[in-house]
This record gives sequence, C-alpha cells and structure tokens, in this order.
Amino acid sequence: MFRSITGKIAYASLGAAMASLFSASVASAQDCTPTVSDSALIEPGKLIMSTNPTLPPMQFVDSSGTLKGMRITLGDEVAKRLCLEPEYIRIEFSAMIPGLQAGRWDVINTGIFWTAERAGIMQMIPYESQAISISVPTGNPAGISKAEDLAGKTVGVEIGGFEEAKVKLLAEELTAKGMERLEVRTFDNFATAYQALRAGQTDATVSIDSTAAEYATRGEFDRAISGLFATPVALAMANEELANAVLEVMNEMMEDGSYTALLDEYGVLANTEPFVIRGPNG
Repeated sequence: MFRSITGKIAYASLGAAMASLFSASVASAQDCTPTVSDSALIEPGKLIMSTNPTLPPMQFVDSSGTLKGMRITLGDEVAKRLCLEPEYIRIEFSAMIPGLQAGRWDVINTGIFWTAERAGIMQMIPYESQAISISVPTGNPAGISKAEDLAGKTVGVEIGGFEEAKVKLLAEELTAKGMERLEVRTFDNFATAYQALRAGQTDATVSIDSTAAEYATRGEFDRAISGLFATPVALAMANEELANAVLEVMNEMMEDGSYTALLDEYGVLANTEPFVIRGPNG
C-alpha cells in the first residue's frame, strides 16, 4: 500500500529479486501481534515509510505503477517482522526530515546518508554504504574522468540531500584551486535531474553509485566517475521505541542471512558488524 503525494515517472520493470527469501505477502495484525506499541506509531498496525522512488534499482516505480527496489523489499520485510502493514508515502527528499519531525511518517526509507548533524535529531540505523557517481551523456563527449574535469561544467543534482552538499563542496574545492566555476543546478528529484541531462540542459548528473550503474547498464547514460564520498546510508526514525524494535529486526535479518543476501543481490556493500542506533543518544 502507498499514499501518493507527488507524481513520479515510471521506470521500466526490473526482475523480481529475492523472491525466494522474502514472501510477497505482508503480515498483518490478523496474523500476529505487533511488537511495537500503538503510541510509537503514526497509525496503529501500520509502518508508514517515506520514500523518493526516483533511484532505480534501490527504489523506483515500474511501468505498471508498482513501487519496487531493494529498499522497498527491505522495508516490507522489516514491517512484516514487526507484524505491521507497510505503507509508503512518495515524497521529495527535501520534505522527508521535516515530515518525520511533524509526525507524517514513522520511517524515512529512501537511503538517507548518515551525518552527525542528522543523527542529532533522528534515530538512525546505518545499514549500507553508498558513494556518489557522476553520470554523463552516452559516449562521454566531454571526456570527464576525474573531479577536476567538472570545472566549468553544469551539474544537476536533487535538492536538499547529501549529494547536493558534496557536489557544492567539490565546486568550492575546484574554485579554491583556481579552476573554472562548477555550476550546480538543483532539481526536485533525481528523475528530473536525469531528464535535464538527457535534454542537454546540464553536462552531468550526480547520484548514488547504484543508480548511476543502473542507468549505465541500461545504456541511457555513461558513468564517468564513481566512488566519491563513500558514506553510510540509514533508516531514520523519530520514535526511540520504534527505532529499538527496528534495530532488533535488522539484527535478526543479519543473523539469518536474509539481509546480506538482499544487499548482495543488488551489489550493495553490506554491514558485517551488528547494527546500532546512531542518534541523539549515541
């Protein structure tokens, strides 16, 4: 189930990964008793998660309008093990932290990068490692192969995220070296940033490694640079009771192998140590 707040561009359907490890059905209150109190949830019996489905293969909408991807599979499994019904709110990333603080959803499940600043206001469970890539038109006509090659170029990025902060930092570093100014253009989401690249409005697009690799595999764009600013990615919650319950479930998934198998299927670097909450209290 999902609630749609903003329309999204549908992506081509990907193969149904991990079917043998994750059931297509979702546990409900009729199947078992929720392990989280109603007071810890936005809506009793449900785990409401925000996601920005513009990052295939991590989270995206297929041609039939179905929400899919590694993080959606992960969210479904966490909800199932908590005996809750998963519900997704599709929303731009820039609204996610304010929405969590305002009690509009229980979990940010969109691959939010962990930072000390964010951990000061949210309960965060880092569960994967991601880095930033630079996508360019097919054939890489500008010959971009290193960060310095972006000097004098226009780069598109989703507004409000880790990627925007890092590419702006890169722009400052290039200017400090006396190189031409790197212009950063922000967009509501990654889909529109890639559309701008396709239309020739920008020279490159910044996204996470897995998404840039997916577009390269499809032959839509080339991935000119990858592995920049590798940083943990997390699930984020406001409620401490819920965060502790999710933590327990995530560690169960690590112990039974389903967590590692899921991330391996998508070529994502998985945690090897037990999960911990990195939030206001530690």
